[in-house]
Amino acid sequence: MVFIGMDHGTTGISFCIMSDDKQIIDVFKIGREESKAGMVSAVRELSKRIDLDSIKLIAITYAMGDGINKILPIDKVKNRGILSINGAGRVTGGGTSVFSEIEKTNIPSILIPGLHKNCDFLNPLFRAAYSHQASSEKVSVCYNAIKETGWKNFIVGDLSSNSVNILIENSKIKGAMDACVGAMGIVHGPLDLEMIRNIDEGRITANEAFSHAGAVKIAEINGKVSDMKKILYKNYNDGDEKAILAVNSLIMTVAMEIAGLIAVCENKIDGIVLTGSLGSTTEPFNFKKELNRYFDYKYPMMVISSESGAIGSAQIAFDVYNGEKNILGIEVEY
Repeated sequence: MVFIGMDHGTTGISFCIMSDDKQIIDVFKIGREESKAGMVSAVRELSKRIDLDSIKLIAITYAMGDGINKILPIDKVKNRGILSINGAGRVTGGGTSVFSEIEKTNIPSILIPGLHKNCDFLNPLFRAAYSHQASSEKVSVCYNAIKETGWKNFIVGDLSSNSVNILIENSKIKGAMDACVGAMGIVHGPLDLEMIRNIDEGRITANEAFSHAGAVKIAEINGKVSDMKKILYKNYNDGDEKAILAVNSLIMTVAMEIAGLIAVCENKIDGIVLTGSLGSTTEPFNFKKELNRYFDYKYPMMVISSESGAIGSAQIAFDVYNGEKNILGIEVEY
């Protein structure tokens, strides 16, 4: 008997296979473009590792997750749980292919919502200020974080191609800052005045601007999303001034965003959790150490697995199967 978690990430789609005694059997990733092209099958990759009949439940994340506000069985969801795929960064169709594959099987599946204005479990101030706060895999990331730390009041920083920071109060998600309005990631980031002008003048679309507003904008890096981190890190390691400025600027924006979430938390925070490929970086720079300097080492800071999205999804699948009706404040219908 196993449980599967899926993380619909920017550079690939990750899966976690967890046993009924909560042990991680395997975590693997398939490329979004390879999946779209039919080169890789998610179900086939799962079948190489386990007997599909042994899967008791799979928890799926998909895109913005803004069409639902509860954790629901996949057969009760319309349009894959989204309002629109537009404005969501680069679209390859790989995640859609994986979703459709799973949907066509007889594997029991649930879909996790994103964080948006129709989520009544969020702080109403966040709902009023931002139509969208985080995509659905951030719920899974937070669930893994709470399992790993046991903390009740803390900030989760999921930092990689984009940067999303989430506020947890009394073990419930209360708000978040999405990549398009807050801190920079490696690839994505907020739109500043210059970008808005370029959009208005028809030089670039808003989505194109968002997809080049992170550290790569400062470092002047172009190319495939999956390659940009490698190039940035190599340039940083080689002493490239633009790359060093880009990394330092990114860390500053993350620190500002986390500090802002700490300021609005009604309780004293237990600490800060970092995850994602950037959040877990130790070379050529130590992200945790550099970020901690902004807080004068005042708060405990823990780094969890960069695959926390997939792992957290599997943990959600396990707990929902075993009768849990509320995940981080989110209602479960299963």
